[in-house]
Amino acid sequence: MAAEAARAPAELHLTGVTVVDPRDGRKSPGMTVVIRAGRIAALVPDAQQLPANGAQRIDARGKFVVPGYNDMHSHVLELDDPSGSLALMLAEGVTGFRQMSGSPALLAKRRAGTLPIGAAAPQLLQTPGAILTPFNAATPDVAREEVRRQKAQGADFVKMGFANPDSFFAAVNEGRRIGIPVLGHLQEGTDPVEATAAGFRSIEHLGPGSAVWVRCSHDEEELRAESYRRDVIKLPPFKIPFMERIIMKKFERMLVNPSAFSKEADVDRLRHASESFSSARAEDMAGHFAEDGSWQCPTLVRLRTQTFADAPDYEHDEMLHYLPRKSVRRWREVTDVWKARPAEVRQTYRDVYPRQLALTKLLHDAGVRMIVGTDGGSYLGPGLTLKQEFRELADAGIEPLAILQMATVNAADYLDRRDAIGLVEPGYDADLVLLDADPLARVENLHAITGVVRGGAYYSRRNLDALKDEVAAGGGYLG
Repeated sequence: MAAEAARAPAELHLTGVTVVDPRDGRKSPGMTVVIRAGRIAALVPDAQQLPANGAQRIDARGKFVVPGYNDMHSHVLELDDPSGSLALMLAEGVTGFRQMSGSPALLAKRRAGTLPIGAAAPQLLQTPGAILTPFNAATPDVAREEVRRQKAQGADFVKMGFANPDSFFAAVNEGRRIGIPVLGHLQEGTDPVEATAAGFRSIEHLGPGSAVWVRCSHDEEELRAESYRRDVIKLPPFKIPFMERIIMKKFERMLVNPSAFSKEADVDRLRHASESFSSARAEDMAGHFAEDGSWQCPTLVRLRTQTFADAPDYEHDEMLHYLPRKSVRRWREVTDVWKARPAEVRQTYRDVYPRQLALTKLLHDAGVRMIVGTDGGSYLGPGLTLKQEFRELADAGIEPLAILQMATVNAADYLDRRDAIGLVEPGYDADLVLLDADPLARVENLHAITGVVRGGAYYSRRNLDALKDEVAAGGGYLG
């Protein structure tokens, strides 16, 4: 029997629960959370008896309630049928997501209200148009034109994928001029501090690549000059029909694990930058980020799954149970490419990963604004879950309260939706996670999920497990 999306009752009461405020960790035990019409209507002490009024009552004694989690780096809407992936996200407490790749067609569907997002799914928070690449941002003028086009199409932001440094800064400056954020990937040869000062709103994946590490190197000037690229992809001087589609199809395989296909010169530069790392220069960079108010979305799970793709824990990861066979096969093929790389290449990435954890902690301690994301949703492979991202952040030395903040109130700040999401308070969206244990005691407790409220509808642990079982039975899809 197919799992069904929960329906929001006229009124829902979570009784006897401890409400956790992610702003400061304050806990209010013995409360009833009253939910009506998809919003939190009231927080009432249990001692104050409420009339039943036909409300659905959930006994939450001994439980803790926190705001729903927001995955701020997802590619779930790249799938032709995202139903299964969205259900898996909901099952791990994700009630909102930022889509990090879009298209004119996706923006048109959003305007028309025809996005393939069902009831058993988190809400879409933001989406860009087409990712900036040499096809739509080959020159500064072309990049500026594309930024203007995406704003006119209704994009919430412009995602920088890969472009030459001149086009990169042209896009950032144009976005700032017309009022649409440009964010995403730093480009080789660009200075992260210069980028965020110009208005680059959010750096994803700690770069990616070597740009951040070059900035933190004693040999910055040499490495930056070496990494500056005018031609990211060498395009022929004449137009070939469907060339973009052909090349981007090739990139789909590369995106499973970019480290499996990186150029030798890029690996050498990353090694050099890492070995010449300066803590003082890193702290200086972090100070600039904190001052200019830019954001970091580290996606540590993405970095880890690339670096340790051949680790036994991924070969037996529970996520493989839910992936379409085609996705599993593609992941194994790319992992074989990774395994075949020279040992010194693989070791370079493995040596860098502990530094990536340490840099994440350094940025956090410096007051740099941070959000959480997985780079998941599009079935690239195992390991890209919020549960595992929380674990990596904890391994970096970040406390559970700060991790909870990144997934809730920080996301609300980033989205400028402080009055609607990120808190368990009257007037806020009824998107909540019910936990079996104190989420501030151990990071594992952030995923001791016993229930999820999405849009006022309650999903018990049994409901969530039924959704997961259906995704597994459907080869990655619902129904």
